[in-house]
Amino acid sequence: MPLAEHLRELRNRLAKALLAIVLVTIVAAFFYNDIINFFTDPVLKSVGCGYSFEELAASPRDEDPCAQITINGLITPFTLALKVSLMAGVVLASPVWLYQLWSFIAPGLHRHEKKYAYAFVATGFPLFLGGAYFAYRVLPTTAKVLIEFTPVNVDNLLPLDDLLDLVTRMVIVFGLSFELPLLLIMLNFTGALTGKRMLGWWRGMIMGITLFAALATPSTDPLTMMALAGPIWILYFGAVGVSLFNDRRRRRLEAMGPADDEASDLDLTPEDIGETEPVPARRALPEQASTDRVNGYDDVT
Repeated sequence: MPLAEHLRELRNRLAKALLAIVLVTIVAAFFYNDIINFFTDPVLKSVGCGYSFEELAASPRDEDPCAQITINGLITPFTLALKVSLMAGVVLASPVWLYQLWSFIAPGLHRHEKKYAYAFVATGFPLFLGGAYFAYRVLPTTAKVLIEFTPVNVDNLLPLDDLLDLVTRMVIVFGLSFELPLLLIMLNFTGALTGKRMLGWWRGMIMGITLFAALATPSTDPLTMMALAGPIWILYFGAVGVSLFNDRRRRRLEAMGPADDEASDLDLTPEDIGETEPVPARRALPEQASTDRVNGYDDVT
């Protein structure tokens, strides 16, 4: 298609994606309290002066440090509801806008590239959900450790919007950390990184993953840190194994020749009957009689 048609198609697909996000956001606005409870209840049950967002005024716990959840400002409840609804709209409408994105770029991909894209999406989404689930399970322990730093006889007032930001960041960071093996495999499939080189990084990767787990889970319990570091270690070595297998498969395919929808390399060496003789550079192209161009072409072209 010409450029104008591509831009028109991009506009239409963006409009469909935005419409889906707006519609889901409107529906989520009616349930934003339930969404807030879902994300904050694990933390509130661990450090809140109550047992849930709806029970903060009851059952105070004076024996342990706790945090009182607050909302500051007159318009803060409205902006908080709008932010939570929009976040839910973007997440829940992701199948629609991801499909629109895929439909726009898919016609320009080769058959094997489409196959790889399907595999990456089908693998990346469960990995992100796995990381998000780990963050959701680790959050109560993390919050309990952090609240212990509160001085004695000092009230800890935790704004609700700050708590939601913390939960969101933790979920995103953990989810993206689980995408590390997929990123390594993608670099290997594009030829930018070999499995042998990745295997040589194993000491540094184990140290880096362990350090990340220690920072992301500020707990004195080593089991909590290992609960995050262990799965990423396994995923990393799994990515190394897949990359080594792909390197061997690529060498075998290169020996077989190009795929059906790919152009083969041209052999520009002229061949005479019975012998092969490379042509000198001075004889490769005829000399131009003039530098004038007709319709953009010179006489050699």
